[in-house]
Amino acid sequence: MVDCEMMVKDIYDVPQGVRNGHSPDSEDQVMQRAQALVKRQLAEVERTLRHLPDLHPLALRGAVEQIVASGGKRIRPVIALLIAGMFDRLDDPRAVNLASAVEMLHTATLVHDDLIDGSLIRRGTATLNAVWTPAATVLTGDYLFAMAANLAARANNVRVMSIFADTLGVIVAGELQQQFADFGLRATREDYYRRIYSKTASMFVLAATASGELCGADEAQRMALDSYGRNLGMAFQVVDDVLDFTGEQDNVGKPVGSDLRRGLITLPTICYIESYGTDSLECALRGECDPQTYDRIVAQIRASSAIPRAIREAEAMVQAAKDALSAFVDSPYRAALAELADYALERTH
Repeated sequence: MVDCEMMVKDIYDVPQGVRNGHSPDSEDQVMQRAQALVKRQLAEVERTLRHLPDLHPLALRGAVEQIVASGGKRIRPVIALLIAGMFDRLDDPRAVNLASAVEMLHTATLVHDDLIDGSLIRRGTATLNAVWTPAATVLTGDYLFAMAANLAARANNVRVMSIFADTLGVIVAGELQQQFADFGLRATREDYYRRIYSKTASMFVLAATASGELCGADEAQRMALDSYGRNLGMAFQVVDDVLDFTGEQDNVGKPVGSDLRRGLITLPTICYIESYGTDSLECALRGECDPQTYDRIVAQIRASSAIPRAIREAEAMVQAAKDALSAFVDSPYRAALAELADYALERTH
């Protein structure tokens, strides 16, 4: 990872997809090419995710079906399947089970995240948290965790199950640590990197390393897959955090600067502090600003060099992810994995 002081660039040099529009090769095209390589297996993942046992009451079944159906672009299972493709193991049904387990685990974490964050809308749809009691929401998330574990167990591989369990532990421990960290710690680079690894990158590492384990990767290949997943996942979250400041509300699905407004200090704010100090941010670091002050602070960060500097860090992570793929023979699957790394920078939402 590069330090935020490195290679400060003008705001107009920020990659277009992160800044305010679409890349020349749109993010949809990148995802479509990757999905096309694993089209049959991805369809099986969808069927697996939607094959729910009898659930009662019916409201629970309807809620779970809605949650699973609103899963976005399925980038994590696509990564797991592309890695299986690199090893010529796409026809192994365990690859589909693993990809399904990764996506179900991701879905379960979103249910709990929405409750913890008090989120009422996700991808333009009311969250479970918005319509159910906290207890019912927690239990639904727990149910999805159980389904994810069941799918992972179908891989019939002890090491895969160990990676899965370790990842779940990292996610939960990271969330607990965030709940108890004071605002001073939250404004540090060390805490930020730990948080985004726990929250986001660990799931990418799971998709990459568990798939490699299932396909018989050797030690050097496992380390390469860990590096790919880790750097891609970290870049993915950094870009999310930049979009929180620069994206259009209709695209990102939440108010601009919403993380800072709820006391979450992310890389753009840390970069801003490193350049300009904390004098104008004291109330934000304590989570105590009034709405107008938050508006002013968000505008300051948006207009500063902090945004392109954060993007430079994401670019370095993406390059590290692509470099890790050199451990594998060139193939359409490897090329798609490299494109997905670039996709992390090009997203507009």
